[in-house]
Amino acid sequence: MAKLRSGATPGEPTRRPLTHRVPPHAYFVVSAVFHYLGPAFAVLLFVRVDVIGVAWLRITAAALIFAAWRRPWRLWSGLSPRVRSLLIGWGVVLAVMNSCFYLALDRLPLGTVAAIEFLPVIALAAVAARTPRNLAALVAAVAGVYLLTDVRLVGEPVGIAFAFANAVLFALYIVLAHRIAREPSITGIDGLAVAMIVAAVVAAPVGVPSAAPAFTDLIAVAAGVGVGVSSSVIPYVCDQLAMARLPRATYALLVSILPATATVIGIVVLSQIPSSIEVFAVGLVIAGVAIHNQPATG
Repeated sequence: MAKLRSGATPGEPTRRPLTHRVPPHAYFVVSAVFHYLGPAFAVLLFVRVDVIGVAWLRITAAALIFAAWRRPWRLWSGLSPRVRSLLIGWGVVLAVMNSCFYLALDRLPLGTVAAIEFLPVIALAAVAARTPRNLAALVAAVAGVYLLTDVRLVGEPVGIAFAFANAVLFALYIVLAHRIAREPSITGIDGLAVAMIVAAVVAAPVGVPSAAPAFTDLIAVAAGVGVGVSSSVIPYVCDQLAMARLPRATYALLVSILPATATVIGIVVLSQIPSSIEVFAVGLVIAGVAIHNQPATG
């Protein structure tokens, strides 16, 4: 006979949490769409607000939402100095990474920036687990990124530099997020809330002056809040809900659709039509992300 949950009466069905009634793959699809739909909206906002100002509006809007939702300051006093240092470092990385990401988007197509973003992730996996599979993944990704940068390097060298800086910071972000996820003293979402608040403070000295014109433009402020919700709240929360129930290998495979998602959103929202070479290059990066194998963790 099946065991009853605590407090259940005979014949009463066991009720799953509301978040578990939605398939985990559905959470991932929502995350994949909003991960680049938000930045696409941000590009449209660049005509009204400076790029760094938009980045700060995104970070600050997300920080305020996470703060109101999670109230992470209640946990701060109970954290060890090491965990506090990790959270502060995570926040600094978020601030600089988002700024570099938007500075790259101001100069390059969304699909190109997204493809470059995954190169260090595959490289980290190849270094950690030196297998023929990961070597093939790295070769495919490097070839794809080389084709993309070769197409764009002459016209937008600064954009390429910001895209690679964002990619390195993205890999560092994953490392820090993974360490926080393994900490028993704080949940991943609470850690993210702290990091977002830190990021908003770190980015403020440059971001506030850049965003100043938006303070008298209600449409721009509302758009900035929308970018923050669609870029940093919806996808990050959906990621947590998906990762909690999907096997690591399955999640790693699903991540391979992100460069394709970025390319499609770039076409639909921003009318960024890629050339045949760029489509082939993004395909190589997708292949690299799909076949690479994350090392087992204890």
